[in-house]
Amino acid sequence: MPNFQSDAFVFFGATGDLAYKQIFPSLQGLIREGLNMPIIGVAKSGWSLDQLRARAKDSLEKHGGVDQNAFKKLTELLRYVDGDYADAATFSNVRKELGSAKQPTHYLAIPPSLFGTVAQGLAKSGCGDHARVVVEKPFGHDLASAQELNRTIQQYFPEERIYRIDHYLGKEPVQNILYTRFANPIFEPIWNRNYVRSIQITMAEKFGVQDRGRFYDETGALRDVVQNHMLQVLANLTMDPPTGEDHEAVRDEKASLLKAIHPLTPECVVRGQYNGYRNVPGVAAGSTVETFIAIKLFIDTWRWAGVPIFIRAGKELPVVATEVVVEFKRPPRETFSELVPSTSSHMRLRVSPDISIALGVRVKIPGERMVGSDVELMLKRQAAGDEPPYQRLLGDAMRGVGELFARQDLVEAQWRAVQPILSNVAPLYTYEPDTWGPKEAHQLIGNYGPWIDPQTPAEK
Repeated sequence: MPNFQSDAFVFFGATGDLAYKQIFPSLQGLIREGLNMPIIGVAKSGWSLDQLRARAKDSLEKHGGVDQNAFKKLTELLRYVDGDYADAATFSNVRKELGSAKQPTHYLAIPPSLFGTVAQGLAKSGCGDHARVVVEKPFGHDLASAQELNRTIQQYFPEERIYRIDHYLGKEPVQNILYTRFANPIFEPIWNRNYVRSIQITMAEKFGVQDRGRFYDETGALRDVVQNHMLQVLANLTMDPPTGEDHEAVRDEKASLLKAIHPLTPECVVRGQYNGYRNVPGVAAGSTVETFIAIKLFIDTWRWAGVPIFIRAGKELPVVATEVVVEFKRPPRETFSELVPSTSSHMRLRVSPDISIALGVRVKIPGERMVGSDVELMLKRQAAGDEPPYQRLLGDAMRGVGELFARQDLVEAQWRAVQPILSNVAPLYTYEPDTWGPKEAHQLIGNYGPWIDPQTPAEK
């Protein structure tokens, strides 16, 4: 296991929900890997260190279980600073807790509106010298705000020490898309416009917005998951192979791909909202925020010119699943004069909740006639043993490995692609819960349909 180059870990927002659900379990996992440095939580809650330790234990009991040895080590390493982020004394106290540490990693698990305040406090107190800073998404609300946010942080930290965390990039099956493509020579020759007819990416959630009504009503499906998660999946699926062994090689190719996405137009978007959304606490009466979105986009490169890519994401759909389907072109003539569905030949990559790679092929039905049926050859496994995304990403940040983090030019390319459709430029249609969104989404995919709906593991 690589050594941790950082000599301290500081996380702001230590008493918050993200720390409770993700950071404490990740720290316990990293301690099992050998993490041994001061861990300093910072928040304004009026808490004591003992209260933070109790919060950490409760977090682990609810999210993965307590490893007694690792938890004991965590309580020994844990420190706590209580104070206002706008108060210079808070950062003086952080500096004291850092002791002899000279290269800390600071994780800002706080709203973006506070990034500038905390970055300034770190810089003025000396806590930012030779330090890395990890910032949580959302990276802006549109292109202009993303650029402004970046200017704010770069006043105090250079780009090479800024780590923009998107947990989707740390998911094992998302990385597996890239590996499967380039490690298997049978795929690369046909991974282009000559052999691929279309691509579908679906992120389905069976639940609604639950208690996140206020947040979601300011965000919507496009900003919440498409602009970031789904475009990152698309980049892994369609980028050119990286050259060289530099950690920037992968991000360079992703940036080139994302910059080649043709800006979306209203005609290429279908927006939906499930019945009942406006009754959720925190949602504005008459809200026009989408809980479902389907888009059609094109990538202006030689590899992908003319290949339509369809992405849909939504809440209150029939299943919880994220998967990619690459549909291959049929031959110019069907040798056995069959009427073969256009989706007969495909590759399906399941990202969650289970992990699978499937190839759609036709096999002959026993008998005298030369006719066949469609089957899938599938490799499948459960994701329970995978390293959790936050554990992987926080460990990488402490080691100075930035490959799985969003670089500013990637962030701007993603916003630039969706910028023309951010202002509710397309009509909003309603749909019933437990359906696949408004019927207009089927009109969007048109002759390249139907949409291939993910199934639950039990249905397969």
